[in-house]
Amino acid sequence: MGTEIAPEATQGASAAAERKREQRGWYFYDWACSVYSTSVLTVFLGPYLTSIAKAAADADGFVHPLGIPVRAGSFFAYSVSLSVILSIFVMPLAGAAADRTGRKKPLLALCAYIGAAATAGMFFLDGDRYLLGGLLLVVANSSLAVSMVLYNSYLPQIAPPQERDAVSTRGWAFGYASGALVLMANLVLYTAHDTFGVSESTAVRICLASAGVWWGAFTVVPLRRLRDRRTQATPGGTASGPRQLLATVKDMRRHPLTLSFLLAYLVYNDGVQTVISQASVYGSEELGLGQSTLIVAVLLVQLLAVAGALAMGRLARTYGAKRTILGSLVAWTVTIGAGYFLPAGAPAWFSALAAGIGLVLGGTQALSRSLFSHLVPAGKEAEYFSAYEMSDRGMSWVGPLVFGLAYQLTGSYRDAIVSLVAFFVIGFVLLARVPVQQAVRDAGNSVPARI
Repeated sequence: MGTEIAPEATQGASAAAERKREQRGWYFYDWACSVYSTSVLTVFLGPYLTSIAKAAADADGFVHPLGIPVRAGSFFAYSVSLSVILSIFVMPLAGAAADRTGRKKPLLALCAYIGAAATAGMFFLDGDRYLLGGLLLVVANSSLAVSMVLYNSYLPQIAPPQERDAVSTRGWAFGYASGALVLMANLVLYTAHDTFGVSESTAVRICLASAGVWWGAFTVVPLRRLRDRRTQATPGGTASGPRQLLATVKDMRRHPLTLSFLLAYLVYNDGVQTVISQASVYGSEELGLGQSTLIVAVLLVQLLAVAGALAMGRLARTYGAKRTILGSLVAWTVTIGAGYFLPAGAPAWFSALAAGIGLVLGGTQALSRSLFSHLVPAGKEAEYFSAYEMSDRGMSWVGPLVFGLAYQLTGSYRDAIVSLVAFFVIGFVLLARVPVQQAVRDAGNSVPARI
C-alpha cells in the first residue's frame, strides 16, 4: 500500500521551488548592473571624460556647458552630482508608483534599458564630445539609482524573514563577482590594446560600451523570473517629486525606529562610500602608487567582497544581522585606522588594506539591505526603499566633505583618511541603540528568530 502525499505538502514544495526560482532571477540584476558601477564609474569613465573635457576646454582650462564656465577637471564630478540630484526627485515617484500599481517589473525594465542604452552609447565618446558624455552619465547613473529602488523592493516579497540575510548577501556576491569578471576582461583589452590593434581611447570606449551591453543582456533573466504582485490601490494621483518625497518622509515618521535605523545607516554608509571613492586618491597622492597598482587593488576588493558577503551572511544566521553589521563596523574602524600607518611606495601594504576593505564591504551593504527590509510596512516596499536608496546614493556627501576639509586644514591625506573613522564609530553607536525586534513589530512584520 503506497503512501499518499498530502496536497498541502505538494503545494508547499511547489511554492518553495517557485520562490527559489524567483530568487535566482533576482540575483541576476545585481550581476547585470554591477558592471556599470565597477568598470564605468570606478575605473574608466572619470579619467576618460575628464580628458575629453580638457580637449574641449578653452585657453584657461574651462568648458562652457549651457554657457556656464566649468573647469574641465571638475566636469565629471559635477555630472555625477547632477545625476544624484535628478535621482533624488525621481526615486520617490518611481517607488510610490510601483507600490500604487503593483507593476514593478515594467518600471524596472524601463529604467534598466534606459541606463544600459546610455552606457552602451558611451562608445561614441571621442574628440571633444564632453557634453554627450555628461548627458549619458547623468542618464545612466540616475537610471541605475531608480532601478535599484525597484530591485531592492522585491526582497521582502521573494524571501521570507528567515531567508533575507542569505538572499541579500548572495545578490551582492553575484554583483561583485560579475564586476570582477568583466573588469579583468576590460583590463586585458586596455593594457594590451596594441596587441588587439586598437588605440587606447578605443579600448576605453569598448570597455565602457561593453558594460551597457552586459547590463542589458543579463537584465532579461530577472525580467523573465520576477513577477508582479497585486496591490491594493491607494487613493490620490501622482505627486510631484518634492511632494512625493515629503509624503514618504511624513509616512516614515509613523515608524520612528525605522527612521532611527535609516539615520544610523546614512552615517556609516557615508563612511563606506567615501572610503570607496577616496581610497584611490589616498593611494596615488599620499602613498605614491601607480595606476596599475590601484586597478589591481580595485580587482582585489571586488573578488574578496564576494567571499566577505557570503561569510557575513553565514555569521548573520548565528548572531543576527544587527550584531554582524556592528562587528563589521568595528572591522571598518580597525582597517581605516591601520590605513593611516601605511608606508609610502609599498603596494603590498596597500593591497592588504584593499583586502580588508573587500572582506567587510559586501557584507555590510548586503546585511543592511536585508535588515531594513524587515522594518518596511507591507505594501510600502518600493516607497521606503526609495528613501533607503537616497541614503545609499543621494546623501553620501558629508564624508567627502569631511575628507576634503581634513586635507585642506592639515595638508595630509593620512589625517583625511583617518577622519573617516568617526563615521563608523558614530554609526555603530546609533545602530546599537536601535531595538530592531521592536522596530520589526512596529512595522507590522513578524520577528525572525535571528535579527
